[in-house]
Amino acid sequence: MKEKINNILHEVENFSTESLEKLEEFRIEYLSKKGIIPSLFGDFKTVPAEQRKEMGSLLNELKNKAQDKLNDLKQKVSSASQQETNEDIDLSRPVDFREVGTRHPLSIVRRQILDIFSRIGYTVAEGPEIENDWHNFSALNFPEEHPARDMQDTFFISDDKTPSLEKVALRTHTSSVQVRVMENQKPPIRVVAPGRVFRNEAISARAHCIFHQVEGLYIDHNVSFADLKQTLFYFAREFFGEDTKVRFRPSYFPFTEPSAEMDISCNICGGSGCKICKYSGWVEILGCGMVDPNVLESCGIDSKEYTGLAFGMGIERITMLKYQIDDLRLFFENDIRFLKQFEGAF
Repeated sequence: MKEKINNILHEVENFSTESLEKLEEFRIEYLSKKGIIPSLFGDFKTVPAEQRKEMGSLLNELKNKAQDKLNDLKQKVSSASQQETNEDIDLSRPVDFREVGTRHPLSIVRRQILDIFSRIGYTVAEGPEIENDWHNFSALNFPEEHPARDMQDTFFISDDKTPSLEKVALRTHTSSVQVRVMENQKPPIRVVAPGRVFRNEAISARAHCIFHQVEGLYIDHNVSFADLKQTLFYFAREFFGEDTKVRFRPSYFPFTEPSAEMDISCNICGGSGCKICKYSGWVEILGCGMVDPNVLESCGIDSKEYTGLAFGMGIERITMLKYQIDDLRLFFENDIRFLKQFEGAF
C-alpha cells in the first residue's frame, strides 16, 4: 500500500493544467467521494496494526497535497482567465447606463413628513397592524355602540360571536400606536406614528381599503391648543411652502376635545379655486385636537397633571396634493410608467 500511495503522490505532484475542465476532472478522480484517495482511506482498515501509524501519516499527507494542488491551480487558472477577460474590454465602447430604481412616492412623502417633525423633537413609534379592541377603540374613548366598530368600517378578524371588547381587527388608524406608547412611557411624550391602516371601504379614485397615516402625540405639563396650532402651522409651511395659509374648523373625534380639522390654501390654484379644492380655495389635510382626559386616564396618565395634543394625516392625501395626482388607485397598482416619474426624488 505504501508503494501505491507514493505512486499516486508522484502523479499529484506532477499534475498541471490551464483548463478548469481538466481541473474538475482531477478533483473528481482523486478527491471526490468515490475518488482514489477516499478509497485508500476505505482500505486503511485492512492495514496491519503495526503499519497503521505510518500509513495514516502518508494518507493524510497525500490528501493534503492533492487539496493544495487543486487550490493552487484553481487560483492560477481563474487569474489567467480574468486577465484575458480584462484584455478583451473595449474602453472605447459607449457607457451602458443602467436604469436606476426609485422610491415609491408614498415613501418619499412619508420620509419628508417624519423629517419635519423630527426637527421639533418628535421621535418615531410603530406598532402592530393587527390590533385588539382595547388599543384600537376602547382606550380611545369609542363607545361600544360607535359606528366605527361596525363591519362596514372595520376588517374584523374575530367571528361575529366574539364579544365586542374581545374582538381583533386590522387597525383602522395608527392611534393604536399612541395608546401603546402612553401605556409604556411616562410623560413627557412626543412621538409620530406612521403606518398602514385598513378600512372596509369601496375602492375609487378618492378612497381605498388600504392607506397610510402619520399621527402625532405630545403630552406634557401645560400643553395647550396654541401649541397644537403652532406645531401644525410649522409643518404646513415647511412641507407646502412659506406662502401656505392655514385655517382650523371645529370638528369631532372621540379621542380629542376640543377637536378640529385643518385646511391649507390650495397649492394647485393658489386659492383662486379649482377642481382639487372644489373651487373653495381650501383643502383639508388633517384632523387634530387636545387629547380627551378619558383617553389619558385609560392609559394610566393623570389628566389633572398632564395635557396633550394629537393630530393625524393621510399620507396619500398629502402626496396627491404635493404631486397633483388625481387618482388614489395609482399608488397601489405598481404601474412602472407612473413610478418612473419619481426617479431622483428622495
